[in-house]
Amino acid sequence: MKLSKRFKLSKTQFELDFVDIDTDSDTRLFVDPYLLGLRIDHWSIKASSSVRSFFSHFLDLVRQGKEDEAFELFSHLHEPNETCLGLSSGIPRGNGIGSEDAKKLFDSIIKSKAIKSGKLTDLEDFRLFIPGIGKDKVSDMTTNLIRGNLISYTQTQCKLHKIKMTPEVSAGPIWDISRKKWTFTHENTLIIDDKKILLTPKGIVSFCKAYAPENYFNKHVLEYLQHEHIRTGGIWVEHRKDGTAFVSKKKIKENVVKKYSKEWLFEFTEKHPLVFKSFRDQQAEQVHPLSSDSIDMDLSLTSVADSLIAQLKSIKQGTATASEYHKTIVGILEILFYPNCSHPVLEAEINQGRKRIDIYFENAAKEGFFYNLHMIHKIQCPYVIVECKNYSKDIQNPELDQMIGRLTVNRGMLGIITCREISNKQLFIERCRDSFKNGHGLIIPLTDNDFINALEALKIENSNALEDTLNQIKNQIIMS
Repeated sequence: MKLSKRFKLSKTQFELDFVDIDTDSDTRLFVDPYLLGLRIDHWSIKASSSVRSFFSHFLDLVRQGKEDEAFELFSHLHEPNETCLGLSSGIPRGNGIGSEDAKKLFDSIIKSKAIKSGKLTDLEDFRLFIPGIGKDKVSDMTTNLIRGNLISYTQTQCKLHKIKMTPEVSAGPIWDISRKKWTFTHENTLIIDDKKILLTPKGIVSFCKAYAPENYFNKHVLEYLQHEHIRTGGIWVEHRKDGTAFVSKKKIKENVVKKYSKEWLFEFTEKHPLVFKSFRDQQAEQVHPLSSDSIDMDLSLTSVADSLIAQLKSIKQGTATASEYHKTIVGILEILFYPNCSHPVLEAEINQGRKRIDIYFENAAKEGFFYNLHMIHKIQCPYVIVECKNYSKDIQNPELDQMIGRLTVNRGMLGIITCREISNKQLFIERCRDSFKNGHGLIIPLTDNDFINALEALKIENSNALEDTLNQIKNQIIMS
């Protein structure tokens, strides 16, 4: 049973920041360290740092001949069943590093040419160049190394969705970056059927088909060898009827590569580093987080958008339904902002607990409104701060002043106030303009109509409609 159904969240994968796993069987997705390393939100940067910290220390020990110490670290990278992701069928059991093959895999790593060369530093490259390591083992290693990050993420998501956790449960090994050692703590934990569960951000999982040895070999290595044989007039060159020279990949495989292996692939990479650089550069441009409907292919974007529109319209204005309105807005923002904004956090305390932010998202944008705000307009926005007002009257100066109190350079100077309607929206925008000119930050109001229009646009594959609205209001505020 999926988490959304088990806890009666009344939300689809589109409205959830985490993978809506079935705790009875593994979902065939993998934690992808390459995708994680590309993301620029605060949570992902910290998680990626954990991975790099471990393997930097691990490889230092190997190169210093301290294999016993290195294996002690490595032995904690066991099969993590908590995420319910991977290749298993039936009851999740993991398919990665178990106690039986840990030593065998460790030996494969430390004896590989890639490790001995001293040139291999990134975990995602282990899959490319080290025998015996596939996407499942890389995913398992990554999960273990970011367990501490996943624990904190799970806690914030459970708070957001009001999912009960069990206090003071043994958390398992957590990698400590500062001390370069495994630590053991007790944490508030999500327990389902007596099993610990970790929620995983959907922005860091993939099918692991892009950054893969097969892709690197077939799309980059073979094509390079084809071009080289044509350039040098090699014996495997053939000609078409029009005189065009070509070399088939089949002949390259049969006569040039002959015995393909991961070690052969590494040796090729040492000789031709620019080919590997081209592969990495291309992947950085082409690899993106999975869409929600590719994670759950039973979903219809149109039906989800229609449902959210109807849900928003049905909520009565006033304090009695404020919680329902808040919950709906979180889902709408998730579907409209993903993957540019992620990791929503509910009721974050600030100023030593004297104030609370309704909700904030981490800015993960590499393009669009949230990216341009920082890079072009120089308005700091590492977080997107949101205040939800289910008022039956217009928001006015008190709500504006409240948001001004939420904005700082460290938290960000962008605030969004959501409300049901504003009878004179232009007047409120003028107030936001005055606030901006006085150095209090960029504050943008969004109403039901803004959300409904954006959801309608989403149905015809315009995923940027709400960002376009934000951009238009931003221009009215800062360009006047």
